Amino acid sequence: MTQSINRVIVPPPFPDHTQLPAESGTFVKNFQEHPQSILLTDSLGSVLRRLHPDGQYAIGQDSGIYWRETDPPERGAEAPDWFYVPNVPPLLDGQIRRSYVIWREHIAPLIALEFASGDGSEERDRTPLSRSPSGEVTKPGKFWVYEQVMRISYYGIYVISTGTFELYRLIDGAYRQLAPNSRGHYPVERMGVELGLWEGRYQNQTQVWLRWWDLEGNLLEIGTEQAERERERAERERERAERAERSQREAIPKLRGLGLSEEQIAEALGLSLEEVRQDEG
Repeated sequence: MTQSINRVIVPPPFPDHTQLPAESGTFVKNFQEHPQSILLTDSLGSVLRRLHPDGQYAIGQDSGIYWRETDPPERGAEAPDWFYVPNVPPLLDGQIRRSYVIWREHIAPLIALEFASGDGSEERDRTPLSRSPSGEVTKPGKFWVYEQVMRISYYGIYVISTGTFELYRLIDGAYRQLAPNSRGHYPVERMGVELGLWEGRYQNQTQVWLRWWDLEGNLLEIGTEQAERERERAERERERAERAERSQREAIPKLRGLGLSEEQIAEALGLSLEEVRQDEG
C-alpha cells in the first residue's frame, strides 16, 4: 500500500530590523524637529542612568516602529518623532538598530511623542484598520495604532505652530488626555519626570520647546546648560574670593593703626606673615 504524504508549506519568518526599510522617503517637515529630539534626549541622560544602570534601553528619533507585515513593508510602520523603550538592548547582535520591530521584541515603547507641523489632526487620527468587501485596506490613524495595537503607555502631541502640548495615558485599554499639574507640566510617573513647555534659545533657535523637569519642578539641563551653570558658579566663587582678599588687605593698615603686631594681624586675618609684610608701607 502506498501512503501519500501531505506537503507542509512553512511560511517565511517575519523579517527583522535589518530586512525592513529604514526610511519612507519623506522629508522632515520643519527645522525644529531634529533639534527638539536632541534636546529631549540630551537632558534625559541622568534619568536614564538612574533607571537603567545596565544601559538596557533604546531611544528612537523619527525611526520606524513596525507593527504588521504589509506590502510595501513601510506601510506597516509608524515613525514617532521621539520614543523611548525601556529594558531592551541598545544594539541587536552588535548592530545599530535600523528600526524597532514589535513582533520580534514584544516590548512596547513607554512613551511616544509627535511634533506636529500642522494642526495635529494627523496625530489625533483614530481611524481603525479595516478591510472593505473588495479587499481594500483602510490605512489606520496614528492615534489608533499607538493606542490599540502598540499600546504605548504615554502619547504626546506637540503642535509646533501653536506651541500647545497634550499628553495621553493608556488607561483600561484607551487613551485619556491628562490635565497639567500646578506648574503646567505633565507627570510621567514611571520615569520620575514631568513634561512641559519651555521658551528659550537652543541651537540658534528661540522657540517654545518641549522639555523635561524632575517631579520637584527642576528643569533637567542639557550638557551646555550644565557647563554654563558651572562656569557661572566658578565665576561667582572667584569674585567672592577677590572681595575677601580685598577686605583683608584693607584691614591690615587699620589693625596696624590699632597697635597690633604683624603676628597678631596674621592670626586675626588668617594670613601668613609674608602676606602681612607685603602690605607694609
